[in-house]
Amino acid sequence: MSSSSQPAKPSLLILGARGFLGRSVATAAAARFNVLRADRTAGERSTDIVVDITDANVVEQTIREIQPKAVVLLAAISDIDLCERQPERAAAVNVQGVAHVARACAATGTRLLFTSSGAVFDGKKIGYCEEDPVSPLSVYGRSKADAENVVLETLPDAIVLRVSLVLGRTGLTTTNSVVDTLVRRWQAGEIVRASTLECRNPIDAATLATWIIELLPNPEARGLIHTGSTHAWTRYQIATALATRLGVPEVQLLPEETTSPARALRGVHQLLLTDKIARLCTTQPPTIEEVVERSLREPAESHQ
Repeated sequence: MSSSSQPAKPSLLILGARGFLGRSVATAAAARFNVLRADRTAGERSTDIVVDITDANVVEQTIREIQPKAVVLLAAISDIDLCERQPERAAAVNVQGVAHVARACAATGTRLLFTSSGAVFDGKKIGYCEEDPVSPLSVYGRSKADAENVVLETLPDAIVLRVSLVLGRTGLTTTNSVVDTLVRRWQAGEIVRASTLECRNPIDAATLATWIIELLPNPEARGLIHTGSTHAWTRYQIATALATRLGVPEVQLLPEETTSPARALRGVHQLLLTDKIARLCTTQPPTIEEVVERSLREPAESHQ
């Protein structure tokens, strides 16, 4: 069969495509989808779409005109401390903006996958499943919990992926990549402090992107789904593993054993149990050692 006679790929609209995870999803989706990248400002590609999710009219018009097979909604204010300082802005983007997208998808019959956070829990329990009641400590966590409700009330068949911590490299300075930030600071000779009090089960961006692409066409994938590695480490343990692999001198990483009152509250334990995604996906949850190793790989397309 010639390439001209092959069926066209279904379209996938990524909102927040220029962010850290958005770039990984775009790369993973390219073989299966016609990827349409959207963000709130113009990107480096002439084909990039400008969509501010806080503008309901723009969101509705974009989705109605494009008619994508699916939408992956990654756009958010993910800075927990910024959300605490600016709760109205957090609500406008993380809740109202999500509502605009959900309603537009409902009106067009479009599949929606939305990324949420383990911050919807208070961290007092070791190991959270999808059925556990939410109990956020921060403005950010509350905004994500409210957004989950909006999405699932509007689109009961939508996918809501909760993540504890995403690791990976982009090769850029414009994203919120934890690994890129650590590498940049260490290369500048800075001393980094990492919390011994916050436990997370991270996932590398490439594996998370693979899960997203596996879940979208799966009719059994719906509702809340937890992601992450098979077990959790403290942020200090995660940073230590990264530093060891990068050959960073021990003096450049110190344990942070107290919590600053200036920071938004974070839960101590944020282990998201991954039994459900293990049932739904061929790709199985990795160990935390595998996540750390994968997160240090050079990005496939750092220019994206």
